[in-house]
Amino acid sequence: MKVLIADKFSDEHLSRLTELGHEVSLEPSLSADDLPSAIKGYQVLVVRSTKVTAATISAADELNLVIRAGAGTNTIALDAAATAGVFVCNTPGKNAVAVAELAMGLIMAIDRNIPDQVKDLRKGKWRKKRYAKTKGLAGRSIGIVGLGAIGLEVAKRAHAFDMEIAVVDRPNRDPIRLHTLTQIGARFEPTLEALAATCDILSFHVPAAPQTEGLVSRELLAAMRPGTVIVNTARGSVIDEEALLEAIEEKKLRVGLDVYASEPGSGEAAFQSTLAQHKSVYGTHHIGASTNQAQTAIADAVIEAIEAFQDGNPLNCVNLGVADIEGSPLTVMVRHHNRVGVLAGVLGTLREAGLNVEHMENFVLKGRDAASALIHVVGNLGPDTVAELERVDNVIAVSVNRR
Repeated sequence: MKVLIADKFSDEHLSRLTELGHEVSLEPSLSADDLPSAIKGYQVLVVRSTKVTAATISAADELNLVIRAGAGTNTIALDAAATAGVFVCNTPGKNAVAVAELAMGLIMAIDRNIPDQVKDLRKGKWRKKRYAKTKGLAGRSIGIVGLGAIGLEVAKRAHAFDMEIAVVDRPNRDPIRLHTLTQIGARFEPTLEALAATCDILSFHVPAAPQTEGLVSRELLAAMRPGTVIVNTARGSVIDEEALLEAIEEKKLRVGLDVYASEPGSGEAAFQSTLAQHKSVYGTHHIGASTNQAQTAIADAVIEAIEAFQDGNPLNCVNLGVADIEGSPLTVMVRHHNRVGVLAGVLGTLREAGLNVEHMENFVLKGRDAASALIHVVGNLGPDTVAELERVDNVIAVSVNRR
């Protein structure tokens, strides 16, 4: 396949893609505005921070797959891709350790005022009396908001510092994740506001989404205790920055940030931010996932995703209509001899009956003589259609599961 990589990618991984038979173009300088004129002729587009707009999707003539080399997909026009039949996949969890390490680094930097100490030393000032006053981390409570791969890695590291872990109680939590939380003695609070009111530190690890925009709101800030530490290594949209600036002054909050609402989209740019420049804020440059270990793991996952897609098995696809598939009222199982044209006859019969196929899989059994097709359909399937399906050449049997 022809692959366009619009961000940095190691020479080693480029060579691996080439060895696998792909034709690869590396164009890390392409911007969101450049992509529409560059995308023609490519089946696969790989991006990290570069935005993929609806204009890029519209301009593409052969695009089948967009891979976000990372977890968040808020920079990709998902609806436009779905309408155009373009798969969008990501590489979740590959940068979890890197981001968790940065979150803990910000927490330690705030507790020990490390940036200010470095600044004073570089100015020739010795201020041991001022900086010797600190609370320490052992025994303090940290509320972790968002328990995906990153949040769970933060919980593990905070537990190693003898901190008390607290999370919001959620129904139907993943059993493995719940077991890990139980093992480290996590405390469960009924609401986010209750979590904010009972923790010394709050660390945010939620995706950018309508329901998380402005999550750190005036209401949530009002619930926090004076002196609370807030850490955000997720997305800038999570924080109402104006409300946070007010709360910093009113409640003497301390803040550690890796992301900002109006941060530049490029690697080098001027950046003026009242929040980032505040004396109570320690900030980094959206580099949570930027370790060699994380980038290697992500590049490995990109290659895996390309190969899986070529084999007909897209990994971590974020714009599939899963709810529609699960909601299909009928699942038709067609057992058949593994012969040319059987599935064409089956699909033709369903079309004549006005049944829309939303998803299907065909499993070839050992010996390759027989197979079983599972077909999710929407519509009214009567006994006459079932009989027509059974009359298709080389069909063994047909059964229908009505949901």
